[in-house]
Amino acid sequence: MMRRRDLILAGLGVGAFAAAEALRPRRRLLLLRHGTTMETTIPRSFPGWEAETAGNLVGPEQAGKLARSLYSETIARLYYEEATGAGVMLLAAYGDTQSDLLQLHRPESCYPAVGFTLRMTRSFDMRLPGGGTLPARQVIATTEERTENIVYWTRMGEALPQTGGQQRIARLDNAVQGFVPDGILVRCSILGDSDAGFKVLDRFVPAMLRAIPQNRLPALLGTKLARRFV
Repeated sequence: MMRRRDLILAGLGVGAFAAAEALRPRRRLLLLRHGTTMETTIPRSFPGWEAETAGNLVGPEQAGKLARSLYSETIARLYYEEATGAGVMLLAAYGDTQSDLLQLHRPESCYPAVGFTLRMTRSFDMRLPGGGTLPARQVIATTEERTENIVYWTRMGEALPQTGGQQRIARLDNAVQGFVPDGILVRCSILGDSDAGFKVLDRFVPAMLRAIPQNRLPALLGTKLARRFV
């Protein structure tokens, strides 16, 4: 005859399984419009800027097999500012499934993995036309040969996490709500002097976003912030 303790343990096991099954995400949350891609969403040219394909950016392909598996689409371009000749490197890495195993790969991880030293990394809010602010990060990554000044942001479902901790919370929130969300990491960077470089990036990001059709902006900014952008 089964003892009372065994019955309790069995009941706890069944309860834990039921709770885990209830929390298993089932609904897809995709903000990239059906039938579109990031390649066609982010324009190759917009007022003041022209792009060419770039093949030597630090990205998932350099950071390892796991990082490559996180994304369903990656674009890499080098944009030149017509007025100054400044060159901004853009990497956009989109994943249609952001789960416990597949999560956005942040520059604080992938740059040191390929030999860079992080001289600075901090959260900041970038002002956007329309009065909204984009939760983003600034990073300065260096080697003996180069200094790369980086502005990047991440979207996971409707969340715009600035830190790895916030990203884990966003992933949990989506799971509790039953969502399997898509996500994107958008990284813009420029070489050379950091003060001058970040000023260029402050011009580049709003100009790029302004050139994207309103109905496609949620894929980069989430629905709420996209509605405020003008």
